Amino acid sequence: MAKVLRCKDLGMGCTKELRAETEEELLKLAAEHAEKDHGIQASSIPPSILAMVKAAIRDE
Repeated sequence: MAKVLRCKDLGMGCTKELRAETEEELLKLAAEHAEKDHGIQASSIPPSILAMVKAAIRDE
């Protein structure tokens, strides 16, 4: 079952939806999106925000 992450579910005014087969793959895509489209360096994301991202991941 694929995983999906919707940026708007994290309170962002962004309609990007990311999909991947695993949570690990999805987190990598999310980090790339955060850097490219939001100017947020993946290495600077605090554990509390990472936990919010993981909680927002849904099965598709």
